[in-house]
Parts: sequence; structure tokens; C-alpha cells
Amino acid sequence: MVGPRLKTATLFVVIIALFVVVGGLVGEFIFGTWIAGLIVALSLSLVLNLVTYFFCDRIVLWSTKAKIVPPEEAPRLAKIVHELAPEFGLVDPRIAIVPTQTPNAFATGRDERHAIVAATEGILRMLNDRELKGVLAHELAHVKDRDVLLMTFAATLAGAISYAAQIVFFSMLFGVGGRRGSVNPIVLILALITAPIAAMLIQLAISRTREYRADQVGAFTCGDPEALADALQKLESANKAKPINVGSPAQSSLYIVNPFRGGSFASLFSTHPPTKERIRRLRAMRTDYQYRPNVRGPALRSGSPGRPSRS
Repeated sequence: MVGPRLKTATLFVVIIALFVVVGGLVGEFIFGTWIAGLIVALSLSLVLNLVTYFFCDRIVLWSTKAKIVPPEEAPRLAKIVHELAPEFGLVDPRIAIVPTQTPNAFATGRDERHAIVAATEGILRMLNDRELKGVLAHELAHVKDRDVLLMTFAATLAGAISYAAQIVFFSMLFGVGGRRGSVNPIVLILALITAPIAAMLIQLAISRTREYRADQVGAFTCGDPEALADALQKLESANKAKPINVGSPAQSSLYIVNPFRGGSFASLFSTHPPTKERIRRLRAMRTDYQYRPNVRGPALRSGSPGRPSRS
């Protein structure tokens, strides 16, 4: 089975290649040189996504109405995060509470020094300590792997491809360009229609891959895949029954399960992998391990075929 890291790297290679092709076509069509299209499209997307990257924690807190709280205001949440953080080699992130009864959690912040782990009021009510630990381990795995940076990079490339398509559309509309280049108009139009869709699908696939990775690393580190599996089962049912009432669907990838259920979409267009498959993979991890109390992490069974890949 291809590991999450290899799959993420492969998807990034594909989206970079897609950007180079589209940017080159745009540059040839408008500026007469392929490099100009790459520079213009990338610059537009880079500025927007850099702002998002550096201010993502503030933007997310504002839009979700989450409030950063001192440990004494959320002692249970603070205690579990404090116990888990060293297991991931992290300093204690700030903690926040989201004022909604829909059970969910997310992590944000561009690096571990700016990290925030947020939990809704509902998840603190619904999950027991063992399940909550599994969820928070998943979120700390996102922080450890710097997934905010990875997804910002993916969004930048996908955005650049979209901007390139828009540049050509408006150029055609106003009769700009199209004289100096040697691009076949039919090829150009097909590329501009399909490329932004393909880029979006790749971006979503990267998001799903990172969720699988965070499940694996979180469960491996806390030593109890069943805890996260049990939590996901509860969260999926609760979020379907009562979608979250704060924030925007554009932020669905932040949460451990999709909290917005405004319509029915194919799994291809989802920011999260199917919860049933996530649960199946987590429960399968249990066959390779035995669990002993007061032992840091899972211990390998004698005769086991080996540990799940951390790649």
C-alpha cells in the first residue's frame, strides 16, 4: 500500500506539473513567452495564500467564534493536550473552545509556536477521556506534520491554475493576446476548462490523504487506534444529525469530520475520506499491536508482521 507521505508527494508533483503546463499555455497565448504566464498566475495566488497562511489562526478563530481559554477554564481539554504534546515533540499549543453543541475539533496555526487546538462544547460533553484523547492526538498529528503549510501550498498552486484560466478568459473577452503565441485555441480552451477542476480534485485528494496520515500518526503515538475509531463513529453520526452552526463550509477541511452537511456530494469532492474507511483502517491497526497500561505507545505483538508504515 502506498504510504500517505508518498501519495501526498505524488499529488504535489501532479499539481505542479499541471500548473507548469497551464501557466505555459497562458504565457504563450497572452505574452508570447511561457514563463510570463507562470509568474503572473503564481504571484496572484501567492499573495492571497501567504496572507491566509500567516493570519490563518486569527481568521479561523474569528469565523468559528472560537475563544482561546486559559487551562483553568477548560481543565479536561488542557490536561489531555498537555499530556499528549510531549509525545509529539511539541510544546503545549494554545487551546480554544468553539461555542456550539455539535461535537467536533480542529487544529490551526502555521507552526507549532502558533498552534491552536480547538474543541467544541459538544465534543467535550459527548466523548469520554479515552475518545477525546484519540481525537486530540489526531489534531496534534496535523500540527506535527505542518499540514497547514502543506495545504496552503496546495491551495496556492490550485489557485494559480484558476487565476491563469481567468486571465485567459478575460483576455479573450476583451480581445487581448492571442496574436503572438502559437497555442491551438481548441487545446487552450479544453485546458482552461479541465485544469481548474483537476487542480481542485487534487487539492481535495491531498486533504483526504493528510486526514488518513493524521489518523495513523495520532493513533500510533497515543497507542490506542480503537479510541479514535470509537470517537469517529460517534462524531460522524452526531454531525450528520446536527450540522455545525458556526463558520463556513470553506473551512470543513479543518475539522476532524466534515461538520457541514448542506447537500449531497460525491466522495470525490469531499475534504475528508469516508469515515467508515477511516474507522476500518484504525481498527485494522489493532491486529498488529497489543496494549499495555502505563506503557508509552503500542507494543508489537510477537509474531506480528510488523508495524503500520509511518511514511
